[in-house]
Amino acid sequence: MNYLCIADDVKLGNNVKLSKFINLYGCTIGDETKIGAFVEIQKNAFVGKNCKISSHSFICEGVTIEDEVFIGHNVTFINDKKPRATTNGKLQTESDWKVEPTLVKRGASIGSSCTILSNITIGEYAIIGAGSIVTKDVPPNAIVAGNPAKILKNI
Repeated sequence: MNYLCIADDVKLGNNVKLSKFINLYGCTIGDETKIGAFVEIQKNAFVGKNCKISSHSFICEGVTIEDEVFIGHNVTFINDKKPRATTNGKLQTESDWKVEPTLVKRGASIGSSCTILSNITIGEYAIIGAGSIVTKDVPPNAIVAGNPAKILKNI
């Protein structure tokens, strides 16, 4: 048994390396990217070329990750700032809310156990310290950390 759950609508680039126990559906993964164990990547998410997505990470609908990005272990992306289970007493459907996008630019690195809120852009080659909660845009080449993440210095 292979322990991979990859839907037919997933677009995999060349030489993508997939660990066991992953769930991919409706997403695009670029060439030479490595996906760790226990990762879920949802529909309409995009992961570029030469990325490393470490184990236990969650990349939801609306997330775009450009080329050469590092995602540490247990990183979670959010695509809704006002989540609710129900609308008018009934479970919500896709028509009850709007996906809020997130963009991670080329060469950025996101440390383990970070949470990235929606409507955020993480700039090129930025570094997000482990355990940070990113609540606003991160400029290119910035090092940020904390809750909420704040700029520590520029590289």
